[in-house]
Amino acid sequence: MWEQQTFIDKAGPEILNQMYTFKDKGGRDICLIPEGTALIQKMWNESWSKTVKRPFKIFYIQRCYRYEKPQAGRYREFTQAGIEILGGKNGDREEAVSALQGCLDKLEVDYTFISSVKRGLSYYIEDGFEVECQNLGSQKQIAGGGRYNEGIGWAIGVDRLILAKQGLPK
Repeated sequence: MWEQQTFIDKAGPEILNQMYTFKDKGGRDICLIPEGTALIQKMWNESWSKTVKRPFKIFYIQRCYRYEKPQAGRYREFTQAGIEILGGKNGDREEAVSALQGCLDKLEVDYTFISSVKRGLSYYIEDGFEVECQNLGSQKQIAGGGRYNEGIGWAIGVDRLILAKQGLPK
């Protein structure tokens, strides 16, 4: 659980329709976490940027929740694994993309890398990138990322990655 405003500030107010939201016992607006990058950005801005060496590289594995219509490969509860490079340089894009492709190659996933796409989150400051696995049908995106003010990063939908490894849409 986390405060709603973090995700509204980073992704825009439209994310409210995709979040499980409620008030805690203190009357604060909180939610089940819908994605990991906004949390990393908040921690960077409030603390890490003042105390850690740059560039700061971090990975996370996070359970996430989205209030969406469940369908094959699209779940209300899912696992996101991500990598972020914070406070770095422009060359970090190549490093981030290389790490993503290296991860997928080691996992022997048959994928298509799309180097320039409009991402659906307002915190991206330039076109992002995505990875698709055609055997997953309409929910074929298994990873995505891009540059934001604090750095660059990407995340893999672990549930979809497992489906892609199995080679069958479920």
